[in-house]
Amino acid sequence: MDLSDTQRLRRQFWARLMLAAGLVLTGLWLSASFLPALLWAAVIGIAIDPLYARAEARWPRGRTAVLPALATLLIAALVLVPLALGLIEAAREARVLFAWLEQARAYGLPEPAWIATLPFSGEISGWWRAHLATPEATTLEWERLRHAILSEQSQLLGRGLLHRAVIFLFTLAALFFLLRERATLVAQLGRAARKLFGPAGERIGVQVVRSVRGTIDGLVLVGLGEGAVMAVVYLAAGVPHPFLFGLLTAIAAMIPFGAVVMFALAAATLLGQGAVGWAVAVVAIGLVVVGIADHFVRPALIGGATRLPFLWVLVGILGGVETMGLLGLFVGPAVMAALILLWRDLLGSDVSARSG
Repeated sequence: MDLSDTQRLRRQFWARLMLAAGLVLTGLWLSASFLPALLWAAVIGIAIDPLYARAEARWPRGRTAVLPALATLLIAALVLVPLALGLIEAAREARVLFAWLEQARAYGLPEPAWIATLPFSGEISGWWRAHLATPEATTLEWERLRHAILSEQSQLLGRGLLHRAVIFLFTLAALFFLLRERATLVAQLGRAARKLFGPAGERIGVQVVRSVRGTIDGLVLVGLGEGAVMAVVYLAAGVPHPFLFGLLTAIAAMIPFGAVVMFALAAATLLGQGAVGWAVAVVAIGLVVVGIADHFVRPALIGGATRLPFLWVLVGILGGVETMGLLGLFVGPAVMAALILLWRDLLGSDVSARSG
């Protein structure tokens, strides 16, 4: 091969590389709005893959349409049924809330006796008398709150809600096709990883899958456990709608320290009823539950799967939530695990090179 052929091959290589980079960037730009849906479908597919593989082995004839459709419908039901129950419960409580607000606007809200037992009770009492004690002050505060709620609802019920509905439907569609082409996609991704990254490519893919599953076990399952325990505590303490509070606590507990917000709301509700002792008990038991879950159970589940110190897992979770929202809960630790794996491979190659 002479010099001209070498130059021609080099030009072709760079041309193909630039064309591939341009096409990849263009594809990412065109599909940017739907990338979260694709990532959600991938996360859900990874989470249910062990169960789905067993179902495929048991009913091989249904792998082309029946099993993907059933799995997709089950995931949709797991999301929509709790949401529908929550909306129905909220609609039932709306009538009681509006009646209470009308009474407050007509007569004002008398200051509860338990405020005197709180720290800074003088400042709290003064604020209550200025903003809630009289019908005029209560009406003014209600108008401010109503305008804020209407402003937020107009944005939520507009393009935002429609966009989220489209993303959710697209996620279900992507999940269906992902499950239907599961074997082909796994083989293609493995082949591409080996070609691009060599022997480390397959290890990275396996580590990402383990990280996603470990994060789901550590966040979702532990969060559901926290919600179940606290639902029993809410029921014993007399918190209104304890099971709804427990469900919200489970959802909030998926974010580290997020369940504390629900404990505080439950305690505030009990304070409003005058049950100061139960309010303190709810906060104390909640902190114990969160302490056990966040310091012992989650580090064992997530750290063991990702092979990361829990500090880096926490960085991945919090950084992922800040940049990607709820999706970042699962993507963040997986990315951190892949980065740490590459770092360890780099250090290992340097050590072997020096020793040789």
